[in-house]
Amino acid sequence: MKKLRFVVSLTNDDNDYQIEQKESAEQAARKTGVDVEIIHAQNDAINQSTQILKVVQSPKELRPDAIIFEPVGGTALPQVARAAASAGIGWAILNRDANYIEEMRKLTTAPIFAISSDHVEIGRIQGRQMAALLRGGGSVLYIQGPSENSAAKERTLGMQETKPASVQVTMLKAQWTEESAQKSVRSWLKLTTSQRAAIDLVSAQDDSMAMGARNAFKELTNEDERERWLKLPFTGCDGLPKTGQAWVRSGLLTATVFVPPNAGQAVEMLFDAMQNRKMPPERVTTTATSIPALDALGRKKA
Repeated sequence: MKKLRFVVSLTNDDNDYQIEQKESAEQAARKTGVDVEIIHAQNDAINQSTQILKVVQSPKELRPDAIIFEPVGGTALPQVARAAASAGIGWAILNRDANYIEEMRKLTTAPIFAISSDHVEIGRIQGRQMAALLRGGGSVLYIQGPSENSAAKERTLGMQETKPASVQVTMLKAQWTEESAQKSVRSWLKLTTSQRAAIDLVSAQDDSMAMGARNAFKELTNEDERERWLKLPFTGCDGLPKTGQAWVRSGLLTATVFVPPNAGQAVEMLFDAMQNRKMPPERVTTTATSIPALDALGRKKA
């Protein structure tokens, strides 16, 4: 059998989770003997669509056997998916569902599936962390991902479902990067409403965004204000060993949510499907966990 080649499209190259996605895809490629090409959309949905469509429409001898991608925008590129299916190219969606999967699987023998974390459950875990850390109630500054991103929406829904009614949330938007969160918090701090806000916890939907928030507070010139903000508990999400988990151990983060990278799993599923000529499951879900465990977090706070 010829050597398989996959293209992996990630949202950006400066977010710790996306960097880990890249590494997991490359590790799986070495394990399976697949050639993997990584491309980055730089948080631009149009750019991502254009990049992938160019790959799909390339001469037949240059086309990959499959495309793995984590969508930037609000959709999972249905038109591009149909073009890929028509060309017999495998299609794996990361961290997003798509209502066209069942339809596309009827049009081609190429493997088509989605593999995602349960983003609502991730949000629920964040809400439970808030409950453990703010037993008497309080206020949270919550930094979300982009408005159009379904993972950000679902994490917010889950958080709102499990946070106590006594916990009030002020929401800011960022773009899954440390720099964007730093800018968002910096802008918020200039508002008079921020000066009146009695925030008890800072939580972000991504560890790097939590660190960006810390960086914004470090910029404050008033020493008392700066120390007050930096002494608050900070929580994030992704919980990767070299970043989020390390920041919890060092005390920069109080807690995070471990979200297993799934690009490598997608590579292995595509390889297995093509080697054995079988269609993988339509949808696969990975499991997220609180770090530290919720009961340990509650004891630590107490």
